[in-house]
Amino acid sequence: MEKLLVTGGAGFIGSNFIRDCFTRKNDLTLLVNLDLLTYAGNPENLDQIQRDPRYRFVKGDIRDKELVEQLFRSYRFDAVVHFAAESHVDRSITDPERFLSTNIIGTQTLLETARRHWSRHPEDPLSQEYLPGTRFLQVSTDEVYGALGKTGSFTEASPLLPNSPYSASKAGGDLMARAYVQTFGMPVIITRCSNNYGPFQHPEKLIPRMICSAVKNQPLPVYCDGMQVRDWIHVQDHCSAIAAVLDRGRPGEIYNIGSRCEKTNLEIVRFILSSLGKPESLITYVRDRPGHDWRYAIDATKITAELGWQPVFPFEGGIQDTIRWYLEHPGWVEKALEESTDQ
Repeated sequence: MEKLLVTGGAGFIGSNFIRDCFTRKNDLTLLVNLDLLTYAGNPENLDQIQRDPRYRFVKGDIRDKELVEQLFRSYRFDAVVHFAAESHVDRSITDPERFLSTNIIGTQTLLETARRHWSRHPEDPLSQEYLPGTRFLQVSTDEVYGALGKTGSFTEASPLLPNSPYSASKAGGDLMARAYVQTFGMPVIITRCSNNYGPFQHPEKLIPRMICSAVKNQPLPVYCDGMQVRDWIHVQDHCSAIAAVLDRGRPGEIYNIGSRCEKTNLEIVRFILSSLGKPESLITYVRDRPGHDWRYAIDATKITAELGWQPVFPFEGGIQDTIRWYLEHPGWVEKALEESTDQ
């Protein structure tokens, strides 16, 4: 892959992926990062590569058809890795329309533009012949599957049963991606990952929020009894999985990404408090949010068997490194919190 369009590359997972690309991809000649820089996007996440001649940053909206068209004409991308999304469940409850517009309409805008530019016969809207090596990677979430009971794991064949406006909008984007495969034969791949943690995650999310609150001896709000179960994966493991799918994944397929590391929210909070030497009396139980999924778990057998990918970060070491990162970057945290209250 030589010319890559990454959307939402100033966000948490996107910025980690871009840094990873410049570390591991020897054949990368150009990477364009298209990001609207909402509260969750921070160009400082990519300070270390800003001067790399292979890197371009473009501030813009994935729903802007003219801009997306201009970028494809100018750079002739070989691949798209689509991270850009409204992604916070609580915000989706108060503003569902914003999530539907970005996560569905934005995804379709990218798909359609890529389809026309990669088609061998662009004058034929139903042509299923594409330039060799082109592919569109739709980065999604396990939340589209809904919730599990006490046992079992999501597989790629699990039905989509989203329970929040956020997960419903991501499921809508996934279904649009699937439609472009089925109708147009487009080389699209979907990945669905479990909960990520690691550096550069916005402090509205569970782990950084708890770290930042604990450091300040502020109450740590935990929904209901805190017994919701999530499968946690280090963001760098997620990025290596995306790289494997981009390089070796089969077009038209879905790949689940997880690390088989199930923890309750309460376990996470207690681990953070213990690591920081803070008392559990800081935990404050609050009213549960509507449509709160009880348990997620990912079966990653397919990506492991087909592509040879495996997670390498043990949770205890990864979370300790994450805590250390937030302690060492208080300025980044404060700026992120200030900007999130402005939007």
